[in-house]
Amino acid sequence: MKALSLLGSTGSIGTQTLDIVAQYPEQFRIVGMAAGRNVELFAQQIRQFRPQIVAICDESKEQDLRAAIADLNPQPILLSGDAGIVEVARYGDAEVVVTGIVGCAGLLPTIAAIEAKKDIALANKETLIAGGPVVLPLIQQHGVKLLPADSEHSAIFQCLQGVPQGGLRKILLTASGGAFRDLPVEKLAEVTVADALKHPNWSMGRKITIDSATLMNKGLEVIEAHYLFGMEYDDIEIVIHPQSIIHSLIELQDTSVLAQLGWADMRLPLLYALSYPDRIHTDWERLDLVKAGNLTFREPDHAKYPCMQLAYAAGRAGGCMPAILNAANEQVVALFLEEKIRFLDIPKLIEQVCDRYQSQNKLNPTLEDILVADQWARQEAIALHEKAKTLVNL
Repeated sequence: MKALSLLGSTGSIGTQTLDIVAQYPEQFRIVGMAAGRNVELFAQQIRQFRPQIVAICDESKEQDLRAAIADLNPQPILLSGDAGIVEVARYGDAEVVVTGIVGCAGLLPTIAAIEAKKDIALANKETLIAGGPVVLPLIQQHGVKLLPADSEHSAIFQCLQGVPQGGLRKILLTASGGAFRDLPVEKLAEVTVADALKHPNWSMGRKITIDSATLMNKGLEVIEAHYLFGMEYDDIEIVIHPQSIIHSLIELQDTSVLAQLGWADMRLPLLYALSYPDRIHTDWERLDLVKAGNLTFREPDHAKYPCMQLAYAAGRAGGCMPAILNAANEQVVALFLEEKIRFLDIPKLIEQVCDRYQSQNKLNPTLEDILVADQWARQEAIALHEKAKTLVNL
């Protein structure tokens, strides 16, 4: 039985991970859990899975959570705040830590887990995007596994099993195209938050659904693939695949192309990350190619999706620039979700933040450099937004 700790238990990744644990209790057990602020759901999860340690990120919710589980015996260790999340990440005999926290908030807990010699089931792409220059050396130093748990990188990882060293030629990341894949580019000026949150294929959190609509999620995945698989940016391509049946492909040196297929279900990549290198029999719906029907592909529209090129540029710049891109995107998407900016303002603001940072980019950053860059980018995005508002009101 494999012991797990789960960061972000009340989110989409967390709830699906717990579905797997509940379905396969002879395979997995939960040692630790951390959540954001949803006390009611978190308390239910604690009652069901009985972890040894729990933490809630929102410190103001600690007493509510304590009251909600006061009758449990034995009581788990209960912590709160960012420090509490870190303690869950490094705690006890957990063999694998699932990082389902959204955004750069997952970086420090992931580092703590690595330093405690836990394997990482990486569902938080921002950790590697922002912290790749620091995280990868730590993975090597502590001899742990970094197992991708999102659908695209899991697909690549699965296809690479058995490929000899040097056999990989190109990575092809598939993208659904998001909420606006069939909308003419000239219509984007009119779209609303509600429109952008209507993903045609996947059920995800609000932030990543907006990233899918801008295709920033795919740009960020390009950077993540660079770090995970050691490929140059010229050898990582994006292709629009509206059906989301092929989750990504690899091209080998002899031009053979391997793909991983399946229904749009995040449980499959999560299960593989948790069970690797084993394959666990499931009773889930099997892929029926006749039912899936036509599989189509097209080149991304760069006019519709400028965030893709911003991501490639940031990745090629290296150093702290991917962290700047990621933090700016998180902050700007938050402004959009709060309906403070328009959809087309998202890439414009991100580009301005990246341009302002370019001359001070550190190419061999420390963890402290990355954290400082992250905070600078968030503050700069807000400042640029406030400046634009002032100019409009003059």
